[in-house]
Amino acid sequence: MSEQANRLQWVDMAKGLSILLVVMMYSAFSTGEDTGGTGVLHWVIGFATPFRMPEFFMISGLFLSQVIARDWKRYADRRVVHYFYFYALWALIHIIFKEALIARDPGTALSYIVWGIVEPYGVLWFIYMLAVFSAATKLLHDLRAPHWAVLAVGAILQMSAVHTGSYVVDQFAAYFVYFYAGYAFAPQIFKIADWASANVLPAIGALAIWAVVETALVFSPGFEVAPGHVTMGLAALPGVHLALAIIGTVALCVLAVLLTKLPAMNWLGWLGSKSLIIYLVFVLPMGIVRTLLLKLGIISDVSTISIIVMVASVISPLILYWIVERTGWGKFLFERPAWAHIPGTPGARQPRDTTATAPAE
Repeated sequence: MSEQANRLQWVDMAKGLSILLVVMMYSAFSTGEDTGGTGVLHWVIGFATPFRMPEFFMISGLFLSQVIARDWKRYADRRVVHYFYFYALWALIHIIFKEALIARDPGTALSYIVWGIVEPYGVLWFIYMLAVFSAATKLLHDLRAPHWAVLAVGAILQMSAVHTGSYVVDQFAAYFVYFYAGYAFAPQIFKIADWASANVLPAIGALAIWAVVETALVFSPGFEVAPGHVTMGLAALPGVHLALAIIGTVALCVLAVLLTKLPAMNWLGWLGSKSLIIYLVFVLPMGIVRTLLLKLGIISDVSTISIIVMVASVISPLILYWIVERTGWGKFLFERPAWAHIPGTPGARQPRDTTATAPAE
């Protein structure tokens, strides 16, 4: 296997771990809020809280250096318009399904659709912010802003716990440093991954030490687990949270490298290659399955319900994707059609060509 292929394999494995943690959090918290209880997934999420979303952004920035020098048209088409297309499409689907059909409130649905242009809707904020972060990083690159300066400002913003009332501004302040760190520190992260691949036992030892420190800081005095959220202990302190997020992301990458050596875990890498597809869809089946389980009342254990909801939320988007692939119907759900490209870019509609697409993953 080539070095590049090996890198792609562990990155997909890391994405698989990432999407499982994200779905796990929403499954646990939504079930907890509906039942008023907590379960085992709450504690797993508690441990992962410092790095759960930061690592998703850092991993998204790892290969940015390969495209950031492109002209703005080609770059924007692949790294900005691409994400905005899937955000706009699936935000519309989510809003219509949840607000217009389930809640039967078309007025609220229309309001969300209008505001969704400037204030990302629901869980899809991550896709929206990927587009924003990609555009900001390209602008900083063209301005020749030094990495250290951008990282310093990003770190200050993250530690300042910015609350302006604008979700975009607040999330930018909270997470941009991680996306940019993935871009700026990609060579170092790949070197660490290569070291872990060649030094399995020391890598396992390093992970064990990290896990002990992470546990001690997260579950220290001040930690609280509630049905709909987790409050960290010392890990929540400014600076400590930032450090744990970056270290935790690197640890997750090392774990992903080690998992590639286990053939039985290949499914996780495949899952990671479809992580964006899962992210776009999972909250819809999550609500349906959770509601059905609670109404049936056959299972009362919060942990069991949360796990069932999580598994269903991961599998359902993949079933939908398989149906689309098999039937050819609805490909626009997961593949950006030619008309949604910037004219003159690869994949854009050309004379006599209306079939070019760009997959969500």
